[in-house]
Amino acid sequence: MTRTRKILAWIGGILVLLVVVLVVILATFDWNRIKPTINTKVSDILHRPFAINGNLAVRWQREADEGGWRAWVPWPHVIAEDLTLGNPEWSKAPQMASLKKVELRLSPLALLTQTVDIPRIDLTEPSASLERLADGRANWTFTFDPKDPNEKPSDWTVDIGAIGFDKGHVTLNDQTLKTRLDVLIDPLGKPVPFSDIVGQSAAKKALEKGSAPQDYAFALKVKGQYHGQSLDGTGKIGGLLALQDAAKPFPLQAQVSIADTKVELAGTLTDPLHLGALDLRLKLAGSSLGNLYPLTGVTLPDSPPYSTDGHLIAKLHEPDGAIFTYENFNGKIGSSDIHGNLKYVASQPRPKLSGALVSNQLLMADLAPLIGADSNAKQKARGGDSKQPAGKVLPVEEFRTERWRDMDADVEFTGKRIVQSAELPFTDLYTHVVLDNGELKLEPLRFGVAGGKLDAQINLNGRSTPLQGRAKLTARNFKLKQLFPTFEPMKTSFGELNGDATLSGTGNSVAKLLGTANGGLKMIINDGAISRSLMEIAGLNVGNYVVGKIFGDEDVKINCAAADFGIKNGLATSQLFVFDTENAIIYIDGTANFATEQLDLKITPESKGLRLFSLRSPLYVKGTFGNPSAGVEAVPLLLRGAGMVALGVIAGPAAGLLALIAPSGGEPNQCAPLLQQMQQGKVPKTVK
Repeated sequence: MTRTRKILAWIGGILVLLVVVLVVILATFDWNRIKPTINTKVSDILHRPFAINGNLAVRWQREADEGGWRAWVPWPHVIAEDLTLGNPEWSKAPQMASLKKVELRLSPLALLTQTVDIPRIDLTEPSASLERLADGRANWTFTFDPKDPNEKPSDWTVDIGAIGFDKGHVTLNDQTLKTRLDVLIDPLGKPVPFSDIVGQSAAKKALEKGSAPQDYAFALKVKGQYHGQSLDGTGKIGGLLALQDAAKPFPLQAQVSIADTKVELAGTLTDPLHLGALDLRLKLAGSSLGNLYPLTGVTLPDSPPYSTDGHLIAKLHEPDGAIFTYENFNGKIGSSDIHGNLKYVASQPRPKLSGALVSNQLLMADLAPLIGADSNAKQKARGGDSKQPAGKVLPVEEFRTERWRDMDADVEFTGKRIVQSAELPFTDLYTHVVLDNGELKLEPLRFGVAGGKLDAQINLNGRSTPLQGRAKLTARNFKLKQLFPTFEPMKTSFGELNGDATLSGTGNSVAKLLGTANGGLKMIINDGAISRSLMEIAGLNVGNYVVGKIFGDEDVKINCAAADFGIKNGLATSQLFVFDTENAIIYIDGTANFATEQLDLKITPESKGLRLFSLRSPLYVKGTFGNPSAGVEAVPLLLRGAGMVALGVIAGPAAGLLALIAPSGGEPNQCAPLLQQMQQGKVPKTVK
C-alpha cells in the first residue's frame, strides 16, 4: 500500500469513526440536559413563561414512505412531555396552554437546503384558555423584540405539513364580543365516514373538487354565551389539519342553539392554515330574522318564525374582503315559502348584502312584523321590545335604524302570489331594496291588485335622527269586480279605482311617521255599488251603520266616488269627498288625525229629484281609528253641495281629481261629468 493510500484510508476510517461516534452520541444523549436552555430561550423570545416539564427525547427511525435510498436515512422523532405556556402579566390566570405530549418528526435531508421540514405534529390532550379584555388585549397575541432593520432575513424556512390531535379542552373569554365558551374535544372511538353525515351526493361533489375529505374522528361539545346570548351545541370534526395541502378538506359538522336561533351545518374547511374556504350545508331556524343581527352583524328585518336550508360557500381571503354566498336555499318565513341566493361581502367601508329572493305564495300577515304591525303576543315571541298600546291602530314599534348603518344592501324580492284573504285579490309583489349608509329605499314597491297595479316609491333616511320618510303611491286600474268578487252587484261592473298619495314625515315608527305627515291623498271610483253587505265584507261596522241609515238594506249603484284629502302635520282634512249614487249625492267632510288617531267626519246626503229618503239630518263619524262611532247630528240637512260650489272651495280639488280618470275598455267614466261641473263652479245637475 502506498503512502497516499494509507493516508486516505486513515482519513476515511476517522470519518467513519466520527460518524459512528456521532450516531452513538445522538442515540444515547440525554436530551433532558438541554431542557433548561430550551425553556429559557423560548421564554425570552415569547416574553412568556414556557417549560417542558416532562421527558424530552429523540428517537431515530427510518421512514417507510420515503422511496429509494432515502428510505435508509433515519429521521429524528422528537417527543416532549408535559409542556406549559404561561399568560401575559395582565392576566389573572397563570397558564394559557398545556400539552400532555407533543411528537414531531423532522426530515434531516431538508436541513441541507436550510428548510425545517416537519411533515406532521401530533398533540396529545391539548388544553388552552383564551382570553381577551375589553381594551383589546388578548393572550393569543405575542410581543416579540424589535428586529434590527439592518439584519438580513433568515435563509431558513419552516414547513409544517399537518397537525394531528386527540381529546382536548379549550375555553374562550372574550369581553369585546361578550362571549364565553367552553369546548370539549373527545375521540369518537370509531371514525364516521364523511358521506354518512353529508350524504352521498355532497360527498361525491366534494371528491370532484379535489381530495377526498377525511372521516370524522372527534366529537365536540360547546357551552357558554355568544354575544351575550346562551349557546349550547355539539358537533364532529376530522382528526388531522392538513396545513401544507391547501386542497385537503377538513370535515366539520355541528348543531348549535344560540338563544332561540338554531344552526345546523355540515361540510368542509379547506386551507385551514389561512382559513381559506368553507363549503357547508347550512340550516337556520329561529323566531325572527332580526335576531340574527347580534350573531352575524347582518341587518335583516323582523319576521315571523323562519327556517332555511341551503349551501354556504365562504371565501375568506378575497381582495375586497371575505365573501359568503348562501346558494339555492329554500325555507319558510311564517307560512310563506322563500327561495333564492344571497351574497355577503365583508367590504369597506361597510359590508354589503346582495341577491334575489322569491316567494311562490306570500301571506300578507307574514309581512306585518316588518313595520311592527303584528300582535303584542307575536312581537314578544320574536323578541320585540315595543308593545302596541290597547286601542292604538298604527304600529308604534320603532325601526332599528342604528343597524341600518352597519351594512349596505341591494336585494330584489318577488312574491308570485300574495294571499291576504279569499276576497282580496293580490297577484304579485316586486320590490328592489337598497340600503346605503343608513338610507333605505324601496324603489319600486309594486303590487298587482285586482287586475291593476299599486306602485310605490319609499325612502326612509335612517341617517337623520329622527328618521325622515317619504312615500309616493300610485294606484291604477283596480277592477271593482275583482276587488270585491263575492259582491254580486259588482260582478257586472266595468268600474275601476284609481288613486295617488304623497307623504313625508319624521319619526322612527309608522305611527310617528304618519302622525307628522304632510302631503295629500286623491282617489276616484266609477261605476260601482254600495250596500250594507259590502260594508260587512270589508269589515266596516261603522260603514254598515252609515249606509243603512242613508239607503236602508238596498244595493245602491255608485256612479262616482271621489276623494281629495290634504294632510298637514298628521291631520288629514277633506277638501273634496263625494259619492254620486243613483239616489243621492253624499258629501263627507271633516278630519282624520293620524297623531291622535281621532276621526271627526260629517256625512251630508242630498236627494236627487223626487227620490226622497227618510234621513233629515246629517250623520257623524267620531272616535278613534280602532273604535269609531257613528250617529245622527241634531241639526237639519243643509244644501251642502250648492254651498260648497258657491264658495268655490271644491273647484281646485275637482280639477286635480280629473287627472286620475283613465277610461277602461272604451267605457265612459261617470266621474268626468260630475267633476267637470264642480271644476266650473256649477252645482251638479242631478242635485235639486
